[in-house]
Amino acid sequence: MPIADLRIEYSKHGLDESEAGTDPLALFHRWFEQALAAEVPEPNAMTLATCTLDGRPSARIVLLKTCDEHGLSFFTNYESRKGRELANNPRASLVFFWHAVERQVRIEGTVTRVSEAESDEYFATRPINSRLGAWASEQSEVLSGRAELEQQHRELMARFPDGNVPRPPHWGGFRLKPNVWEFWQGRPSRLHDRLRFRLVEDKWLRERLSP
Repeated sequence: MPIADLRIEYSKHGLDESEAGTDPLALFHRWFEQALAAEVPEPNAMTLATCTLDGRPSARIVLLKTCDEHGLSFFTNYESRKGRELANNPRASLVFFWHAVERQVRIEGTVTRVSEAESDEYFATRPINSRLGAWASEQSEVLSGRAELEQQHRELMARFPDGNVPRPPHWGGFRLKPNVWEFWQGRPSRLHDRLRFRLVEDKWLRERLSP
């Protein structure tokens, strides 16, 4: 089948203003719980889009770890491409797409590092191989081959034989503080519902957008 012929008619839900309310964080939490109930695979997977100072964008999937009034957090190597881009241009966008419930959430905002204590606390909860992987991977750097990465991992297993693996200084969390939320609900005939919340003078302005 040609790619252009692939299409789905969305019809499971609607989104009106009375359901959305006036608090985008509360709406996000409701939608996230509904995605969990619908057994969406990895509902915390989100596209993170960053940009260099000269306008070159890049995007990748990362995992949401916290979401509260302070913002949405994820963890990574600070020396990776996304880490370097966020250091130079601390603005980003996040996208969640939950196909099972025909919903998408877009979030824009400013990004800061989380505290070292918070990074330490989360790092300690990771499985040991994930902690070793954070040391072994010089994320986004060129490798000679898979064998080089696996050798680094073996050397680190020998370095930390007791499993007490501290957080690498180049690894930690970022937090995006939203100033825009957009909630998209698929609807029949491509007449989708789109509600946007913009932060204006410390208050959320809700607007309906044309699909």
